[in-house]
Amino acid sequence: MNTEILGIIVMFTLAILLAIPLGKYIARVYGGEKTLLDPVFSPLENIFYKISGIKPQTEMSWKQHLIALLTINMVWFLLGMLILMTQGSLPLNPDKNPSMSADLAFNTVISFVVNCNLQHYSGESGLSYLGQYWLMFLQFVSAGTGMAAAVVVFRAFRDKSATSLGNFYTYFVKSCTRILLPISFVVAIILAFEGTPMTFEGKDTITTLQGDRIEVSRGPAAAFVPIKHVGTNGGGFFGVNSAHPFENPSYLSNMVEMIAQLLVPMAMIFAFGYFIRRRKLSWMIFGVMTVGFLMLAVPNINMEMNGNPAIAAMGVDNSLGAMEGKEIRLGAPASGFWSIVTTVISTGSVNSMHDSSMPLSGMNELLAMMINSFYGGVGVGILNFFVFIILAVFISGLMVGRTPEFLGKKVEAGEMKIAMIIALLHPFLILVGTALAAALPQYTTATLNNPGFHGLSEMLYEYTSSSANNGSGFEGLGDNTIWWNISTGFVLILSRFLPIIGPVAIAGLLAQKKFIPEGEGTLKTDTSTFGLMVLAVIAIVAALSFFPVLALGPIAEYFSLY
Repeated sequence: MNTEILGIIVMFTLAILLAIPLGKYIARVYGGEKTLLDPVFSPLENIFYKISGIKPQTEMSWKQHLIALLTINMVWFLLGMLILMTQGSLPLNPDKNPSMSADLAFNTVISFVVNCNLQHYSGESGLSYLGQYWLMFLQFVSAGTGMAAAVVVFRAFRDKSATSLGNFYTYFVKSCTRILLPISFVVAIILAFEGTPMTFEGKDTITTLQGDRIEVSRGPAAAFVPIKHVGTNGGGFFGVNSAHPFENPSYLSNMVEMIAQLLVPMAMIFAFGYFIRRRKLSWMIFGVMTVGFLMLAVPNINMEMNGNPAIAAMGVDNSLGAMEGKEIRLGAPASGFWSIVTTVISTGSVNSMHDSSMPLSGMNELLAMMINSFYGGVGVGILNFFVFIILAVFISGLMVGRTPEFLGKKVEAGEMKIAMIIALLHPFLILVGTALAAALPQYTTATLNNPGFHGLSEMLYEYTSSSANNGSGFEGLGDNTIWWNISTGFVLILSRFLPIIGPVAIAGLLAQKKFIPEGEGTLKTDTSTFGLMVLAVIAIVAALSFFPVLALGPIAEYFSLY
């Protein structure tokens, strides 16, 4: 077996094996049960509660959860705007990087607050170390926000009938202290030993093998990089993200960062099963997600390994695969695998340039974000999948002539309306955004690096990445303009908070309903048959929504190449 393929199998297998016990631990954390880390983090959490005045035992309704979530995110946004627009005059700026313009600061802060981390700047020249540290803070709290929202849904289905669903701030703090922080610390230690810098000194001057003297950016990258993966954020400390040898020095660091991306999204699926005491249901969800993931990942690995036929036709040795835009220390197979992992789970970090991917590889990267429910980001991934479960339950109920039910609660018109709005919001934001960009060439054409089919793919990718809270990009697009900063900023806001509000509202409404015990006619939702139904619903929604625009972009590019 090819050693590179073996490395991919090892990464994926290790992530699953680690995710199962982590899921059990997460369920115990949110369930208020004792864990080994209690003596370490309980005193720290009590300090937070005392300083902030949080009363962790106070129960909240689903509406109170959402008010708390939106309020705290607004505070972080305002603080972030203040810091980034004045960073040039603030401390921890040894390289004298300037303050951000208002439109770029707006886009950057929104992007990090919503866990997307779309970056229209280069970290070496665009941010001071203080700015980088604020964004690192946002990577922790945005991930914690998504996880806390997911726990509200967990509670709604564990309690047979309830109006109170725990305390948002308790879930949020525990997500950061007991889950994200310990895993990030372990990853940081490994990266530091592999060569990722951790310093507050400015640029260093080195002499190359050719004898040229150049300046090399440094900084506290070893603290920043782990949470970008563990929290499925994706924000790069350096401009080229994990293709940079300081962010991703070796194949070992590549494996660690890959597992770190997969770990918490997978673990949240198993945590759901442990928390509501329906482990078979969590395995059904995991199975559907994994089948969908492999249907995207396997073709990508194969296409990137086979290389570009146009280059092969020129007589160039293509045995290493499609290596344009890739790092030789990582190789084409690991880069192809990463490109699907990072788009499927909403991380958005890159270890190769997606703009250089083969046409149908680019299409799969787009599809991963368009579907946006295979693993997904921490917390919100399972919320996105929950919407498709509700749709599948409703359709299945109509097919057998029964009132749709999920986990003992009737799914009625109110829940279905919310689910449909959320399911249609994602393609609406992507397609309308791309259409406006194409219809207004005076604002967009000059920023495209490629004409024709690939240029359309670049614009489509930008709005897809924004709507999926991903953050990766087809970097042939010059995106630091007022048009791209403002338009994607509003897509970021709508695509983050409405898909959180919708599932939480559905769960809150279902939680208040009378619990109906399972009977002979109850639709089993933890079976492979129902799993296939959910997968079919996802495929139909994605195909109907996105096939036409994919045909105009990456599919047309594929036929022009071959």
